[in-house]
Order: sequence, then C-alpha cells, then structure tokens
Amino acid sequence: MLSKEELIKLLDESNCDYEVKEHAPLFTVEDSKSLRGSILGAHSKNLFLKDAKGQFYLLSVEENTKVDLKKIMNFIGSKKLSFAKAEYLESILGIEPGSVSPFALINDVDKKVLFFLDKNFLNYEKLNFHPLVNTATVNIATSDMIKFIEEKHNPIKYIDFKVIN
Repeated sequence: MLSKEELIKLLDESNCDYEVKEHAPLFTVEDSKSLRGSILGAHSKNLFLKDAKGQFYLLSVEENTKVDLKKIMNFIGSKKLSFAKAEYLESILGIEPGSVSPFALINDVDKKVLFFLDKNFLNYEKLNFHPLVNTATVNIATSDMIKFIEEKHNPIKYIDFKVIN
C-alpha cells in the first residue's frame, strides 16, 4: 500500500498541478468546513460502499450533496447498498476511516472498486481530496485528477445528482 509521500511523488511524476495543505485530522465534512477560505475549489464527500453481491463502490460527491443510497442503487444497478466496513477500507484501499478519497484507488491493485465522480465537479477548476491520510488536503486541477485516476485505476464513471435527486 502506498503512503502519502509515495502518492505525492506519483502526482509529481504525472506532472499534475496541485498543492498540499497540511492540517489537523479531519473526519467529517463538518470538520473540513473550518478550512473554507484557505483551500479554494470544490470540496468533497467520499463514500465507500459495498453491495449484497460483494461489489465495492467509491462515490465522490460535492460536500453539500444529499446522497440517497436507494436512488443510487437504482442508478448504478445494485441491490442492498451499504457503507463498507473499515476492514475493507484498509485491505482494499489501504486507508483508515476519515481518509476516503479517489486517491486511495491507487492502492486497489485488483481494481475491485467502481468509482463514480459527481458530474458537478466538472464545473470546477480545482478539487480537494485527502492524500491517503486525513491530516492533509490535495488541491488539484480537475483535469489532472481525472487523468491521474484513469491512468492509475480505471475509467471514471460519472453520476449526475441533479438527475438522481
């Protein structure tokens, strides 16, 4: 499993436009709101989910988006969707609770996780995600984040919450 430092090295090697902001541990969207104004761009809420068939999903949505798991189940064609246990976070994504972000997909070597990105993020120049730990935030150009995830994992699937909700 890669560390934050190894992730940063990969971002450099991929010529990504990003900045890292170190901060106290953030576990929730409410915690992260204390940083508004010091970190520009779209802020995220990231959900690591598992369905009854054992399929894993990572959803990255704009922080204020209301997420109805029943509506998402229909959209992604899944049944009985629930939050994945912490043990799966560690074994598949190599992270601890509170550190969920698309960057953790680099640790999904078997590419078990289907990744859905909120289509609304495409309206922003910069996005913010934890770099495998919740004591820092990477502020990255949207196009670079998309390119990086697709190079290191799988093509991104987009979800339009304006249609779902």
